[in-house]
Amino acid sequence: MLEFLVGVDGGGSGTRALLARPDGAVIGAGQAGPSGLSRGIAPAWAAITTATQRAFESAGLRPAAWRACALGAGLAGASHQPWRDAFLVADPGFARIALDSDSFTMLLGAHAGHPGVIVAAGTGSVGEVLRADGSRTSVGGWGFPIGDEGSGAWLGWRAVQHAQAAMEGRAATGALARHVWMTCGAARGELLDWCRSAGQFEYAQLAPAVFDAEAGDATAAALLASAVVELEALARALDPDGALPLAVSGSLGRRLAPRFAPALRVRCVELAQGADAGALTLIRRALAASP
Repeated sequence: MLEFLVGVDGGGSGTRALLARPDGAVIGAGQAGPSGLSRGIAPAWAAITTATQRAFESAGLRPAAWRACALGAGLAGASHQPWRDAFLVADPGFARIALDSDSFTMLLGAHAGHPGVIVAAGTGSVGEVLRADGSRTSVGGWGFPIGDEGSGAWLGWRAVQHAQAAMEGRAATGALARHVWMTCGAARGELLDWCRSAGQFEYAQLAPAVFDAEAGDATAAALLASAVVELEALARALDPDGALPLAVSGSLGRRLAPRFAPALRVRCVELAQGADAGALTLIRRALAASP
């Protein structure tokens, strides 16, 4: 018997889970580490089950058997078919799984299931649109380091490039370069070692320093202006006519949205719900469509 619904939002920085009754009443919430599929299938499942167990604990309940739970999951990397297939094969025994990208569950949450556009920029970046006819399109989200323009990881990567150039006298030394040296290594060998071991998450941790340095560092200001241009391009590609409401999510997206061009800002709406709530909508719809 199905006793619980679980909605999971999983990306490169962390995992959030909402626990609900079959009637939709949310009763608990939990968090855990990253569950983006690029980090591995086993770690993703470990983070999802940990976040779900913590959601049960927050509800004052003992964790139920997985067979009593239906899971809606919006995960970074879920649109890559090999990762998607491997994730579903490793299912620990949920009664039902509805899996989609984290961008789609963000979209469902942001507009409460209604048509709209979302641009999400946190550790990575992606945009998605749901149209009135039910069709949908996703842009960006190619992954770090080849894509995810305008994201935290992209900003951190560009900051490290600048610090390398400044170290060699190819660029001016300012607050941003000094912060990178202090954090990642002030000598060539140290900085190389950091770069060899750093991934998306580590680069994204440098993004706040770009904001901190902006006022007195022309390179930091230019990087943020470039990030705005990249996120605006996602929004325009998704809805060239500007007919749909636009929601901007993610830690970086929320900081950059006020800098958007006026024609985009006027379309911006507050997020109705989070991506974890969107994942609950995903599993409720899947169950409702079942024969």
